[in-house]
Formats: sequence, structure tokens, C-alpha cells
Amino acid sequence: MQENVRPLCHGCEHYYVTWDAAFPFGCKGFQMKSKRNPSLSVYFASGKRCMLFEKKRHRTSRKPNLPLYKATH
Repeated sequence: MQENVRPLCHGCEHYYVTWDAAFPFGCKGFQMKSKRNPSLSVYFASGKRCMLFEKKRHRTSRKPNLPLYKATH
């Protein structure tokens, strides 16, 4: 099976979605915004895979687990 050519930015700590309609994707690691997936921009500019990829950590919820409805019994 072939190895993935580039990491998927959606699973990276540095990835974010911007409010800029012209450049909707961003990378905090490279401090850039792009029209396409940031890892593709890195690959097209350097010819190498993104070296800043860090798998996204699961964050704990800050809200307490509240019931969806109150029992009337």
C-alpha cells in the first residue's frame, strides 16, 4: 500500500480556518493563509512534505456534562 504523500491538515494542531474568503485555510506553524490545503502549498513551494505536522490532541470539554432535559418524576 502506498504511503500518504502529505499529512492531512485537518488533523494537525497548527491548522485553522480563517475568516478571509480569499484565503480560507491557515497554518499557525508556518504563519500563513492559503487558498488550498496548507500542506499542498508547502509541497508545491518546497517539493517536500510538511515537517511541522503535529497530530491534534483531544481536548477535554470545559463544560460539565449536563442532562439534555430535566426529569419530571
